[in-house]
Amino acid sequence: MITIQNILSVLASQKEELEQNHFEKFVQRYEEPLVDLDSKRAQIVIGVRRSGKSTMCEKVLKEKVTNFAYVNFDDERLSALKTEDLDMVLEALYRIYGDFKYIFLDEIQNIENWQMFVNRLLRQKMHIIVTGSNSKLLSSELMTHLTGRHNRISLYPFSFLEYCLIKGIDTNSLSTKAKALRKNTLENYLTEGGFPELVGEKNRRGYINSLVDSIINTDIAKRFKVRHIEVLRKLSTVLSDNYCHEFVASKVANVLGISDHTAENYYSYLKQAFLLVGVNKFSYKSKERVRSEKMYVVDTALATDKEGVIASENRGWRLENVVCIELLRRNKPLLRDVFYYKDKNYEVDFVITEAGKLIELVQVCYDISSPKTRKRELNSLIAAASKLKCTKLTLITFDNTESIVKNGYTVEVVSAIDWLCNK
Repeated sequence: MITIQNILSVLASQKEELEQNHFEKFVQRYEEPLVDLDSKRAQIVIGVRRSGKSTMCEKVLKEKVTNFAYVNFDDERLSALKTEDLDMVLEALYRIYGDFKYIFLDEIQNIENWQMFVNRLLRQKMHIIVTGSNSKLLSSELMTHLTGRHNRISLYPFSFLEYCLIKGIDTNSLSTKAKALRKNTLENYLTEGGFPELVGEKNRRGYINSLVDSIINTDIAKRFKVRHIEVLRKLSTVLSDNYCHEFVASKVANVLGISDHTAENYYSYLKQAFLLVGVNKFSYKSKERVRSEKMYVVDTALATDKEGVIASENRGWRLENVVCIELLRRNKPLLRDVFYYKDKNYEVDFVITEAGKLIELVQVCYDISSPKTRKRELNSLIAAASKLKCTKLTLITFDNTESIVKNGYTVEVVSAIDWLCNK
């Protein structure tokens, strides 16, 4: 049975740990300006485990607020907490921090009916930051109890620009050395990915395996009462092997000896825990948009260091995956949608829309030095542009920058480094 003394002890130790962190050393994250501490709405930061949600929220709070209360629910010492214990948590916080108007609730999804507690705090004019690692759980609860009273922010692992910052790479200098170092850094990023704690980590496979195990066992199996955990684990491996491809339930089901329905459910769980990201096919028919989906890993480290994965070293797929996550990072806060487009004879990697209107087509190709490859990528973009009536066309490559005019359309070819650094 948990008591107020137990809670006081845990939260006091969490406060000490928090005070030892020096936010000045934290990397500036792209999403920081999205967190509005003056808002009357709860700020909900969601994303895959270990993507830096807690660190970013801590940094934002320490830079702008003199006193805030903090509780990390992803602590085994608090695993027995129930909804009815949240008042004891609040009492303990007041005893430890004194009076406060800002409260940071980390990994809140571990507590059932947490949203009712948050709603009560909002009515008391409290400013609240919440983090969570399961989109389905958070979405359903937010829509039910916090409609119109929350600001949802998605956080991904480090972008390439953030990866450069943590590595001390100059992203502005035009010297030969600086440009060469940026290229080398991008090659590493395509393989290593951007999980913050993986930077400098020697046992990368051990870290990724531990992370995936935690997500599967805690964020998925327990939440969704999955009985065949090993099947879920194998499906995760199969899909991580086949990123940048369309998800076809029947094919996956056949490989694993399960039903199509089970394959679809497990795929959904992996997306809800942010291990995988789905991009729907662009179509003016809603049935086609829902039915077809390409899958990506939330970070390329999952296609490199996850046990059992023998993912191709195909640089084109890795670059496409990185561009996908970056497009989501940039466009979702602007209420824009990201799709892919596929016709019988050609495919365009990404279609960006705003309020239902097409605003850009984006193609990704690591190397267009081959005339055949160059022709294929350009023809796909222009054919799609003609059919979809879109004039902004972008082709992202590893190392090319030029403007190409063909059939009355202008295709802007941009190097991945410049595009990822937003130049």
